[in-house]
Amino acid sequence: MQHTRESSLTMRFDPAKHTIGLSRGLKASKIPEQPDPPVPVDGITFGVATMSENSPHGGEMHADGDEILYLISGLVRIVFLDSDADAIEMRPGDGLVVPKGVWHRVDILEPCQIVYATPGPNNEFRPLQQSRE
Repeated sequence: MQHTRESSLTMRFDPAKHTIGLSRGLKASKIPEQPDPPVPVDGITFGVATMSENSPHGGEMHADGDEILYLISGLVRIVFLDSDADAIEMRPGDGLVVPKGVWHRVDILEPCQIVYATPGPNNEFRPLQQSRE
């Protein structure tokens, strides 16, 4: 495989160290990766999360738009809060759109890698409860 030098026109990033913030004007910038809650972006946050345990919150909601999830490896369950909707298990290769304004959480059933495109900046997070459903 031939490696080319990075030019001023391109931006490489390591998903373990950075997410990509895509502004409403579609300009990309690197954002340091961190556990939830993430750095708010006025646009879309795109990244790959490697997870072996549940997020340190009791659920999240994205008021600015739909969130897109794509599971690369592992097994997760998306639980919809404040709703009668059934939880959805995702396996490698599965994609899911979580609609704008829907409270949800991602339960890690097996260590995983999940790609996400999350709208912002108005994301909300619930405190972690002692027990999970």
